[in-house]
Amino acid sequence: MKFISTRGQTEPHTFTQAVAIGLAPDGGLFLPERLPDISPRLSAWRNLSYAELCNEFLALFATDVPLDVIEQLTRRSYATFTHPEIAPLKKLDDRTYVLELFHGPTLAFKDFALQLLGNFYGWQGEQTGRSINVLGATSGDTGAAAIHGLLGKPRTAIFILYPEGRVSPLQERQMACTGAANVHALAIDGSFDDAQNALKNIFGERDFAAKHRLSAVNSINLLRVLAQCVYYLYAWLRLAESERLNVEFVVPTGNFGNVFAGWLLQRMGVPIQSFKIATNQNDILHRFFLSGEYRIDTVQPSLAPSMDIQVASNFERFLYYSLDEDSAKLRTVMADLKANGLYRFENFDRDTFSSSCATDADITGIIRRVYERYQYVVDPHTACAFQELNRDRISIVLSTAHPAKFPAALVDAIGTEPTHPALDALKSRPIVKHLLPATEAAIKAYIDQHAV
Repeated sequence: MKFISTRGQTEPHTFTQAVAIGLAPDGGLFLPERLPDISPRLSAWRNLSYAELCNEFLALFATDVPLDVIEQLTRRSYATFTHPEIAPLKKLDDRTYVLELFHGPTLAFKDFALQLLGNFYGWQGEQTGRSINVLGATSGDTGAAAIHGLLGKPRTAIFILYPEGRVSPLQERQMACTGAANVHALAIDGSFDDAQNALKNIFGERDFAAKHRLSAVNSINLLRVLAQCVYYLYAWLRLAESERLNVEFVVPTGNFGNVFAGWLLQRMGVPIQSFKIATNQNDILHRFFLSGEYRIDTVQPSLAPSMDIQVASNFERFLYYSLDEDSAKLRTVMADLKANGLYRFENFDRDTFSSSCATDADITGIIRRVYERYQYVVDPHTACAFQELNRDRISIVLSTAHPAKFPAALVDAIGTEPTHPALDALKSRPIVKHLLPATEAAIKAYIDQHAV
């Protein structure tokens, strides 16, 4: 299978090539040349373990990677998870399930893709004997998960940009307290969108990216999206047959990558009924799905910092399909968005998508209500997903982070501070971070000095 750029000005790449460079040379995002129809395989996949299901799914796309290598990488990646089911599906009531995605090493859903991506990069390094420098931007959980996917791996260095003062203290400690020589936590003076914009521009400078063998771990990376498809599929297969045709996945999202992965499965033939996009007070995606207008605004810090985003990078992949895979039209839309911060969408599937938003006050109240009703504790991002659940459907809420990562918000909501041994161990370690202005020049200068 080959992979093409959404912007249509890059030659088709193999799976390993597309994953290695992350962002396409023309500035677009990689997608499969053709999406497979997996509906005939669903029955045979029903009783597979998580790692087995991941093997079967990825083998459809990673056609230039030996099957035994895929199996080895998935086994190694999910061996780091603490729950035997990897992604347990918990029933709260007759209409509501929670898909727990926080049992990986950094207690966030990003571990599903980034443990796998880190091991994939390690394998590529072994095959080629070449070093790789990974560059990412994070609003919280991505950076920690990416770092822990590459922690101490030979021939790698990882540079993670994050907005100074706008991630939770524990999220910062997960990035800046590893003690690993190949980890560079770069706190920038600006927002996540500033960091992401600088990252995209740096990848767009082809000579610089090639010189340092840069690769991306953000959700612009194809493997990130494909790895996230698997937990939707795993959860759907574990429902009773009577429930499967009336399922709505409720997804806390800021960068659109998580919900896009689920929607991509629907395009591959999995009969998921609908998706609900749950945003915080930075509600650009909620406003879009209400009005059809995508308008970039300023970011307001919130209790759910991983969703403090205005420029959703994976939205380009969604646009590509929504524009009938017309790359020329997509290039025009992306240019207009960059110039004007506004795009009016003519048509999209309102039957498939709905949305909601939750303010900080809403989040506090929702955490309290969920705890009182179910004796179940959710983090602030997951709380957004409990806003206005559709009781006509079976809701699967994606629980994206362990509540212990956000102790202050939990104390305010329920008067109890959840703990986790992995987080407690970080509190005594020194923070090692590097403060940088949110400029391409400063970031490039740092990479020049520290790349392997």
